[in-house]
Amino acid sequence: MALLTFELPDGTTRSVDVVQVLNAGYAGRRQEDVAAHVAELAELGVPAPSVTPALYPVAPYLAQHTGRVSVQHGRTSGEAEWALVVDSEGDVLLTAACDHTDRELEVHGVAWSKNAGPDVLARRAWRLSEVQDRLDTLTLRAWVSHDGQESAIQDGTLAELLTPGYWIEVLRARDGLLPGTVLISGTIPMAEGVDQFADRWRVELGDPATGEVIELVYDVVRMPAPIG
Repeated sequence: MALLTFELPDGTTRSVDVVQVLNAGYAGRRQEDVAAHVAELAELGVPAPSVTPALYPVAPYLAQHTGRVSVQHGRTSGEAEWALVVDSEGDVLLTAACDHTDRELEVHGVAWSKNAGPDVLARRAWRLSEVQDRLDTLTLRAWVSHDGQESAIQDGTLAELLTPGYWIEVLRARDGLLPGTVLISGTIPMAEGVDQFADRWRVELGDPATGEVIELVYDVVRMPAPIG
Protein backbone atom coordinates (compact mmCIF):
# COMPACT_ATOMS: atom_id res chain seq x y z
CA MET A 1 0.00 0.00 0.00
CA ALA A 2 0.94 3.66 -0.32
CA LEU A 3 0.58 6.34 2.32
CA LEU A 4 -0.41 9.72 0.90
CA THR A 5 -0.82 12.98 2.82
CA PHE A 6 -2.85 15.91 1.47
CA GLU A 7 -2.89 19.50 2.69
CA LEU A 8 -6.34 21.13 2.72
CA PRO A 9 -7.06 24.85 2.25
CA ASP A 10 -7.55 25.36 6.01
CA GLY A 11 -4.00 24.11 6.66
CA THR A 12 -5.01 20.73 8.06
CA THR A 13 -3.77 17.50 6.54
CA ARG A 14 -5.38 14.18 5.72
CA SER A 15 -3.38 10.96 5.49
CA VAL A 16 -4.64 8.13 3.31
CA ASP A 17 -3.55 4.50 3.32
CA VAL A 18 -4.30 3.60 -0.29
CA VAL A 19 -6.08 0.25 -0.62
CA GLN A 20 -7.35 0.49 -4.19
CA VAL A 21 -6.66 2.61 -7.25
CA LEU A 22 -8.96 2.76 -10.26
CA ASN A 23 -8.17 4.55 -13.51
CA ALA A 24 -11.11 5.65 -15.62
CA GLY A 25 -10.64 5.70 -19.36
CA TYR A 26 -12.55 7.12 -22.32
CA ALA A 27 -14.48 9.16 -19.77
CA GLY A 28 -15.35 12.27 -21.77
CA ARG A 29 -18.87 13.60 -21.21
CA ARG A 30 -19.24 14.27 -24.94
CA GLN A 31 -18.90 11.37 -27.38
CA GLU A 32 -16.93 13.65 -29.71
CA ASP A 33 -14.22 13.99 -27.05
CA VAL A 34 -14.20 10.24 -26.44
CA ALA A 35 -13.81 9.63 -30.18
CA ALA A 36 -10.95 12.16 -30.30
CA HIS A 37 -9.11 10.38 -27.49
CA VAL A 38 -9.64 6.99 -29.15
CA ALA A 39 -8.20 8.49 -32.35
CA GLU A 40 -5.18 9.90 -30.48
CA LEU A 41 -4.41 6.49 -29.06
CA ALA A 42 -5.10 4.74 -32.37
CA GLU A 43 -2.24 6.76 -33.87
CA LEU A 44 -0.03 5.10 -31.25
CA GLY A 45 -1.37 1.65 -32.17
CA VAL A 46 -3.75 1.28 -29.22
CA PRO A 47 -6.92 -0.65 -30.12
CA ALA A 48 -10.31 0.92 -29.40
CA PRO A 49 -12.02 -0.17 -26.16
CA SER A 50 -14.92 -2.63 -26.21
CA VAL A 51 -16.96 -0.38 -23.91
CA THR A 52 -16.84 3.22 -22.72
CA PRO A 53 -16.29 4.51 -20.16
CA ALA A 54 -13.71 1.97 -18.97
CA LEU A 55 -12.32 1.40 -15.50
CA TYR A 56 -8.91 -0.18 -14.90
CA PRO A 57 -7.71 -1.45 -11.51
CA VAL A 58 -4.17 -0.31 -10.69
CA ALA A 59 -1.78 -1.57 -8.02
CA PRO A 60 -2.21 0.64 -4.91
CA TYR A 61 1.52 1.39 -4.57
CA LEU A 62 1.40 3.20 -7.91
CA ALA A 63 -0.48 6.15 -6.35
CA GLN A 64 2.42 8.44 -5.47
CA HIS A 65 3.54 11.91 -4.48
CA THR A 66 6.74 12.22 -6.48
CA GLY A 67 8.77 14.72 -8.48
CA ARG A 68 10.53 12.05 -10.52
CA VAL A 69 9.20 9.24 -12.69
CA SER A 70 11.73 6.67 -13.91
CA VAL A 71 11.02 5.11 -17.31
CA GLN A 72 12.61 2.41 -19.44
CA HIS A 73 12.29 4.10 -22.82
CA GLY A 74 11.25 7.29 -24.58
CA ARG A 75 7.60 6.51 -25.37
CA THR A 76 5.87 7.17 -22.08
CA SER A 77 3.67 10.13 -21.27
CA GLY A 78 1.35 11.63 -18.71
CA GLU A 79 -2.28 12.70 -18.89
CA ALA A 80 -3.87 15.60 -16.99
CA GLU A 81 -6.61 14.29 -14.73
CA TRP A 82 -8.43 14.91 -11.48
CA ALA A 83 -8.52 12.33 -8.70
CA LEU A 84 -11.06 11.42 -6.07
CA VAL A 85 -9.50 10.28 -2.80
CA VAL A 86 -11.54 8.77 0.05
CA ASP A 87 -9.70 9.60 3.25
CA SER A 88 -9.60 7.63 6.51
CA GLU A 89 -12.66 9.50 7.80
CA GLY A 90 -14.70 8.66 4.70
CA ASP A 91 -14.56 12.22 3.34
CA VAL A 92 -14.03 12.59 -0.40
CA LEU A 93 -11.17 14.82 -1.52
CA LEU A 94 -10.47 16.22 -5.00
CA THR A 95 -6.96 16.80 -6.30
CA ALA A 96 -4.86 16.98 -9.46
CA ALA A 97 -3.34 13.84 -10.92
CA CYS A 98 -1.23 12.69 -13.85
CA ASP A 99 -1.49 9.11 -15.07
CA HIS A 100 1.95 8.27 -16.48
CA THR A 101 1.48 5.58 -19.11
CA ASP A 102 3.79 3.31 -21.09
CA ARG A 103 2.57 3.88 -24.65
CA GLU A 104 4.58 0.96 -26.06
CA LEU A 105 2.92 -1.44 -23.64
CA GLU A 106 -0.49 0.18 -24.18
CA VAL A 107 -0.53 -1.27 -27.69
CA HIS A 108 -0.69 -4.74 -26.11
CA GLY A 109 -3.07 -3.93 -23.27
CA VAL A 110 -4.37 -0.73 -21.70
CA ALA A 111 -4.71 -2.34 -18.26
CA TRP A 112 -1.08 -3.53 -18.48
CA SER A 113 0.16 -0.06 -19.41
CA LYS A 114 -1.71 1.54 -16.51
CA ASN A 115 0.25 -0.71 -14.15
CA ALA A 116 3.62 0.13 -15.73
CA GLY A 117 3.89 3.68 -14.38
CA PRO A 118 2.72 5.70 -11.39
CA ASP A 119 -0.36 7.81 -10.91
CA VAL A 120 1.24 11.02 -9.66
CA LEU A 121 -0.99 12.98 -7.27
CA ALA A 122 -0.61 16.54 -6.05
CA ARG A 123 0.13 17.15 -2.37
CA ARG A 124 -2.78 19.57 -1.91
CA ALA A 125 -6.49 18.77 -2.16
CA TRP A 126 -9.94 20.26 -1.73
CA ARG A 127 -12.91 18.68 0.01
CA LEU A 128 -15.23 17.69 -2.81
CA SER A 129 -18.18 19.15 -0.89
CA GLU A 130 -16.56 22.60 -0.91
CA VAL A 131 -16.32 22.81 -4.73
CA GLN A 132 -19.32 20.64 -5.61
CA ASP A 133 -21.49 23.58 -6.71
CA ARG A 134 -18.97 24.76 -9.31
CA LEU A 135 -17.24 21.58 -10.47
CA ASP A 136 -17.83 22.21 -14.17
CA THR A 137 -15.98 25.54 -13.97
CA LEU A 138 -12.81 24.01 -12.52
CA THR A 139 -9.96 24.06 -15.03
CA LEU A 140 -7.62 21.22 -15.95
CA ARG A 141 -4.38 22.10 -17.72
CA ALA A 142 -1.08 20.42 -18.56
CA TRP A 143 2.28 21.50 -19.93
CA VAL A 144 5.19 19.42 -21.18
CA SER A 145 8.85 20.40 -21.33
CA HIS A 146 11.53 19.39 -23.83
CA ASP A 147 15.09 20.55 -23.09
CA GLY A 148 13.70 23.24 -20.79
CA GLN A 149 11.15 24.60 -23.28
CA GLU A 150 7.59 24.33 -21.95
CA SER A 151 4.51 23.94 -24.17
CA ALA A 152 0.82 23.69 -23.31
CA ILE A 153 -0.60 20.29 -24.23
CA GLN A 154 -3.99 20.12 -22.48
CA ASP A 155 -6.43 22.88 -21.55
CA GLY A 156 -10.04 22.33 -20.54
CA THR A 157 -12.56 22.14 -17.72
CA LEU A 158 -14.12 19.41 -15.67
CA ALA A 159 -17.28 19.91 -17.75
CA GLU A 160 -15.56 17.82 -20.43
CA LEU A 161 -15.38 14.73 -18.22
CA LEU A 162 -17.84 12.49 -16.44
CA THR A 163 -18.53 13.97 -13.04
CA PRO A 164 -17.12 12.89 -9.68
CA GLY A 165 -20.71 12.13 -8.72
CA TYR A 166 -21.00 9.66 -11.62
CA TRP A 167 -17.95 7.74 -10.40
CA ILE A 168 -19.06 7.87 -6.77
CA GLU A 169 -22.27 6.09 -7.79
CA VAL A 170 -20.25 3.54 -9.78
CA LEU A 171 -18.12 2.86 -6.71
CA ARG A 172 -21.15 2.59 -4.45
CA ALA A 173 -22.73 0.06 -6.80
CA ARG A 174 -19.55 -2.01 -6.57
CA ASP A 175 -19.33 -1.61 -2.76
CA GLY A 176 -16.09 0.17 -3.56
CA LEU A 177 -16.44 3.59 -1.95
CA LEU A 178 -13.97 2.62 0.77
CA PRO A 179 -11.49 4.69 2.79
CA GLY A 180 -8.19 4.48 0.92
CA THR A 181 -9.82 4.52 -2.53
CA VAL A 182 -8.25 6.63 -5.29
CA LEU A 183 -10.09 7.08 -8.58
CA ILE A 184 -8.38 8.84 -11.49
CA SER A 185 -10.79 10.60 -13.85
CA GLY A 186 -9.63 9.94 -17.38
CA THR A 187 -8.29 12.79 -19.45
CA ILE A 188 -9.18 15.54 -21.90
CA PRO A 189 -7.88 15.78 -25.50
CA MET A 190 -4.27 16.75 -26.15
CA ALA A 191 -3.30 19.61 -28.43
CA GLU A 192 -2.30 18.58 -31.92
CA GLY A 193 1.35 18.88 -32.84
CA VAL A 194 2.71 18.88 -29.27
CA ASP A 195 5.11 16.04 -28.46
CA GLN A 196 3.74 14.19 -25.44
CA PHE A 197 6.96 12.21 -24.94
CA ALA A 198 8.46 14.87 -22.71
CA ASP A 199 11.19 15.42 -20.11
CA ARG A 200 8.74 16.98 -17.64
CA TRP A 201 5.01 17.14 -16.99
CA ARG A 202 3.17 19.86 -15.10
CA VAL A 203 -0.56 19.63 -14.31
CA GLU A 204 -2.87 22.19 -12.72
CA LEU A 205 -6.38 21.88 -11.33
CA GLY A 206 -7.71 25.42 -10.94
CA ASP A 207 -10.71 27.09 -9.33
CA PRO A 208 -11.52 30.38 -11.13
CA ALA A 209 -13.94 31.36 -8.37
CA THR A 210 -11.19 31.58 -5.77
CA GLY A 211 -8.02 31.76 -7.85
CA GLU A 212 -6.68 28.69 -6.07
CA VAL A 213 -4.59 26.20 -8.03
CA ILE A 214 -3.49 22.68 -7.16
CA GLU A 215 -0.32 21.78 -9.05
CA LEU A 216 1.96 18.81 -9.53
CA VAL A 217 5.26 18.70 -11.42
CA TYR A 218 7.57 15.79 -12.15
CA ASP A 219 10.58 15.00 -14.29
CA VAL A 220 10.66 11.98 -16.57
CA VAL A 221 14.04 10.23 -16.23
CA ARG A 222 15.34 7.42 -18.40
CA MET A 223 16.83 4.50 -16.48
CA PRO A 224 20.16 2.99 -17.51
CA ALA A 225 20.10 0.24 -20.11
CA PRO A 226 19.74 -3.23 -18.58
CA ILE A 227 22.69 -5.61 -18.35
CA GLY A 228 21.85 -9.05 -19.68
